[in-house]
Formats: sequence, C-alpha cells, structure tokens
Amino acid sequence: MPDYQHHWKDGTPVHLPLGKIVCIGRNYAEHARELNNPVPDEPLLFIKPATSAVHITRPLDFPRDRGEVHFETELAVLIGRPLTNASASEAEGAILGYGLALDLTLRDLQSRLKEKGQPWERAKAFDGACPLSPFVSVERLRRDHLTFTLEINRERQQTGDTRDMLNPIVPLIAHMSSQFTLMPGDVVLTGTPKGVGPLASGQILSLELEDALFVETTVL
Repeated sequence: MPDYQHHWKDGTPVHLPLGKIVCIGRNYAEHARELNNPVPDEPLLFIKPATSAVHITRPLDFPRDRGEVHFETELAVLIGRPLTNASASEAEGAILGYGLALDLTLRDLQSRLKEKGQPWERAKAFDGACPLSPFVSVERLRRDHLTFTLEINRERQQTGDTRDMLNPIVPLIAHMSSQFTLMPGDVVLTGTPKGVGPLASGQILSLELEDALFVETTVL
C-alpha cells in the first residue's frame, strides 16, 4: 500500500505521523437500528491500524473475494497533543483539525464475526479500509455542531449531524484516552449516520463537510 501522510486542505503536509485510528461503532442510534443492532449503553470502541489509511482522492480499491464492502462516512478528528485520562477541556484542546473518512467494512465477514462473538478487525482493518480526506484546522470550524454528507453518483446517501451523536466528540475523545493513550497524529473516527450500503465499481463518491471541505473519489 502507498505510504499515507496527513495533509491540510491546501495540500501542505501535517508533520505528525499516523499511529492509529480509534473508532466508535453505533454512535448514531438510527444507524444501529438500520442494521438491527442494539444501541450500546457505553462507547463501542475499536482500532484500525495505520496501514488501513489511504488518501481518499485515490480510487478506492479493496478485497473483492470476501463479500460486500460497505461505505460508512464519518467525521474524522486529528489529534494534536498526547492524551491520557484526559479531562473534557484537555480533550477539546487536543483537537487539531477535522476531516472526513470512509470506514470501509467487509459487511458479510463482520456479520459472521459478530455471530461468533469475535472481534471485528478482520472486517474493518484491512489495507485501504480507511480512506481519509485532507484536514481543516479547528480554527476554521469552531461551531456549535458540524454537518457532513455523502453523495454517490450525485444522489444523497448519508447526512450526519454531530448533534445526533450518542457520544459527543469531546467526551468521546476523553473517554477514549482513558482506555488507551492518544498520540499526536492519531485520528478519531466518530461514527456513521444511517444510510450505509455496498460499494460497486464505477461509483463516484462526493463527500462534504460544512462549507469547508469537499472531496471526490471513485471505486475501481
């Protein structure tokens, strides 16, 4: 896989290494319901390795022999300071920027793993499983809430609003830091809203974060 490097929206590199991508499952109640999953009573955390990250503007490539691959559009948070057992104010101060990500999921495999009570990593941590956009500095997006969208072939598929999160961004980051230390360059994925579905060759995916970021990619 090509080496991944964080970038800002203007193309300049972010001089921080990507260590890990810390994710939350079922952080939007309607998404949990659309897959007939229970709404968790505490954050459902998992990790994607750095080797899963690719630049989102490159054509999407993924395993074709393991069943359906689903898209899950998520707000991505770039961490700028070390965090261990952080307070809410420390977590908020560590947010360096925001971007968008696709949490690509081998859905058939994930379903089998869930049935057996096994971890999800084989379904979510494969090479290329986390296309990431460039980031927008937090100073440009200091707002009460953030919205983001995904269109496929110019048709709206997902709309996310941070007000709908079961675990809001800052408390979520603080909680994650109580489970494992977050380092500068780590990325937090904050969950996907309803509307997930399978990817197919030739699709054009258009992702937008407020009026601050727009990216497109295609499926090989």
